[in-house]
Amino acid sequence: MNIHEYQAKEIFAEYGVPTPKGKIANSVEEAVENAKELGGPVWVVKAQIHAGGRGLGGGVKLAKSLDEVEKYAQEILGMTLVTHQTGPEGKLVQKVYIEDGADIKDELYLSVVLDRAQEMPIIMASTEGGMDIETVAEKTPEKIIKVTIDPSIGFQGFHGRELVFGLGITDKNEQRKMIDFASKLYKLYMDKDAEMIEINPLVKTGSGDFIALDGKMGFDDSALGRHPELEAMRDISEEDPDEREAAQYGLSYIALDGEIGCMVNGAGLAMGTMDTINYMGGTPANFLDVGGSANAQTVAKGFEIILKNPNVKAIFVNIFGGIVRCDRIANGILEATKLVDVHVPVVVRLDGTNAPEAAEILKNANIANVIPATDLADGAAKAVAAAKGEL
Repeated sequence: MNIHEYQAKEIFAEYGVPTPKGKIANSVEEAVENAKELGGPVWVVKAQIHAGGRGLGGGVKLAKSLDEVEKYAQEILGMTLVTHQTGPEGKLVQKVYIEDGADIKDELYLSVVLDRAQEMPIIMASTEGGMDIETVAEKTPEKIIKVTIDPSIGFQGFHGRELVFGLGITDKNEQRKMIDFASKLYKLYMDKDAEMIEINPLVKTGSGDFIALDGKMGFDDSALGRHPELEAMRDISEEDPDEREAAQYGLSYIALDGEIGCMVNGAGLAMGTMDTINYMGGTPANFLDVGGSANAQTVAKGFEIILKNPNVKAIFVNIFGGIVRCDRIANGILEATKLVDVHVPVVVRLDGTNAPEAAEILKNANIANVIPATDLADGAAKAVAAAKGEL
């Protein structure tokens, strides 16, 4: 689950992470009132959406008068903001954050993320603040510092020293402030079951203080049960409606930009299925894990969600029956054909528990656009061919 910048800064405040003063606004009038309360003389008007690159897309403006605050709030509220993270469809801006200006001497990058290879959190930092970290990684990877932290010992002094030396901070007072800043960020990350915390830019002011000028946070959905305060921050208008609907039925669904819909049980098999589709020359349209408790109704709902995507030209159902029985999936496919207009070819590979019974169910149903497959490679090849109109 992601949250907005203004919400991230509320959490920063809980942990003593310095940020500029700011207030959220849902209207132009409220934006102007907020600016008056903050006092100025300079304000920043920021679009609030769950995406980075807002400034490049025109969603962050520096205002030097209340008239400019009003003008920029009018321009930003209601706009469809397109950034490199929103895709070409963009996102509707429904809130703006009015924030005090800052005395910026230097811009840095700082984040805490999970390094899956090491299975530990890392603090990533760079002197190239204000830029896309992906661009920095591609063009000047030597400017990215990575400090690995073993959760069994937590953030220690030597982690802080590795960080400040890597950033080239030589002033003792500034070193102390940066180490204190990073330690608070790491504590926040662990306390809140975060998946990612990113500050870009982290600015050093003329007085040598460090301030989070921006803030992005993402949290582990599976841990939200112990964080009701985070669940309360959820903005469902920012989330994919199909992904939300799928979650209500116990389905794990993520939309992608390909043309072969995937329905699989188990995350690992789902990833392997998508890889095999790519290897065979196709592109997956989604990740969909029906899980171990799938029944006819959830499978039918999975078909319905997949087919909402107009780019889908074929569906590959790849089920290995362990906990979930193959005959349940077969019945779900039949149910789907009754409830949903399954207008594209459906390639089906069912193996494992009750696979022979499932094959018999599908054979007796005699559904024209259901194509049986013997294994993963055969199914992926047939799905790619079906999407190309070759079957």
